[in-house]
Amino acid sequence: MTDMSRNRRMTKSSPARRRTRAYLARLRACLAAVSADEIAAVAERLWEVARGGGTIFVAGNGGSAATASHLALDVGKSTLGRAPRRGARRIRTATLSDPATLTAWANDHGYEGVFAEQITALARPEDAVLLLSVSGTSPNVVRAARAARAAGALVIALIGRPGRTLLELADLAVVVPSDEYEIVEDVHLTINHIVTDCLRAALLAAPARPRARRRSVRRG
Repeated sequence: MTDMSRNRRMTKSSPARRRTRAYLARLRACLAAVSADEIAAVAERLWEVARGGGTIFVAGNGGSAATASHLALDVGKSTLGRAPRRGARRIRTATLSDPATLTAWANDHGYEGVFAEQITALARPEDAVLLLSVSGTSPNVVRAARAARAAGALVIALIGRPGRTLLELADLAVVVPSDEYEIVEDVHLTINHIVTDCLRAALLAAPARPRARRRSVRRG
């Protein structure tokens, strides 16, 4: 028996192989259970915000913070395609995860307000605040949703199955029907890519903005 054959035989019955198959099965089942209508509704409302000149603010904690940054990047840049058209409409996005800002608010006033204080300063009625949380109960994310509502901004939540608190504060939500953190975070990233794909198509279909005319300056 060659080393390659021996490795293949060991892999087929290894604990890692069994766990990998089980994880992928749970992930596939969760993806199949997510509502396509909820995801499409989020994409449509974000396009309304973008078309109206609003900004999409994104926030989360831990792994959800990484997904929030990824989402802001994709919606702000990847929606333009590989070669943006001249005059193409841009989608304004911003993450609320600047280290200096977060640590300043956390150090002086507590971690619970790190997102809410930024939203209070920046969000307007034409904006959207998209919050990611597996539990839906993180105090700083819940306070962020309340601050966004107070500002009149649209509140969108990507949450897991336990996320009742954030769900009740959101105008729109996509609920991933699992309480397994890794699975929920995987699905949240997939939702990001679906929303990005929808927004990219909307941008391509939208007419390019006319170029602004330069004003001539008379010199006397």
